[in-house]
Amino acid sequence: MKVLLLSYTKDAEVLCATAAKTCYSQGAPSEIREKVTEERAGKLIEDVVGMGHHSVIEHAYYTFSLEGVSRALTHQLVRHRIASYSQQSQRYVNMLKAEYVVPKSVEADPEAKRVFEQAMEQAWESYQRLAERIPVEDARYVLPNACESNIVVTMNARELMHFFSLRCCERAQWEIRAVAEEMLRLVRQVSPQIFKDAGPPCVRGPCPEGKLSCGKPRRRVRKPSED
Repeated sequence: MKVLLLSYTKDAEVLCATAAKTCYSQGAPSEIREKVTEERAGKLIEDVVGMGHHSVIEHAYYTFSLEGVSRALTHQLVRHRIASYSQQSQRYVNMLKAEYVVPKSVEADPEAKRVFEQAMEQAWESYQRLAERIPVEDARYVLPNACESNIVVTMNARELMHFFSLRCCERAQWEIRAVAEEMLRLVRQVSPQIFKDAGPPCVRGPCPEGKLSCGKPRRRVRKPSED
């Protein structure tokens, strides 16, 4: 699995701060933007987003390349509807080479690994035989959820905050949680103020899962300057 940040709104925090200040100012956005410094932008974002005014961060976009992830993951990913996706097609790309994701639980159990690998071998053998007789778009029906795929994902900052709340949680499925945590690490490098409090709900307050809580709440690590 590989997660890369391909592109992002370069001045995301200044742009979002400009949008925030526009809501409470008589000045034109173009004039406001000229006066917003990066330092001031951070404070504006913290204040406005802290009030629950999240629409201002929708102006910032981030595009990722997710490589070597499973179809089981992408089926979960595309449920986040306020996003754009471009996924490797199994209609136009042949899957003759057996490439698949193996869960750690399978790797740790020799018998489970034997059964799993046998199932993968049978699936690809069937796929190859079918691909010789019928279109690959029909042969692909025998391929498993473990099949590797590549996908480009674009989300705005507000949707990413929602995505991180759900998918960085300990109760999220392991593969999408690993992807979400790496995506969060990458966006924090370029937009630290916007994503300062991003992550599962327990970094901001009580866990909403109730009896389903994992019982291991996380806490945001504060920087010395915040104390």
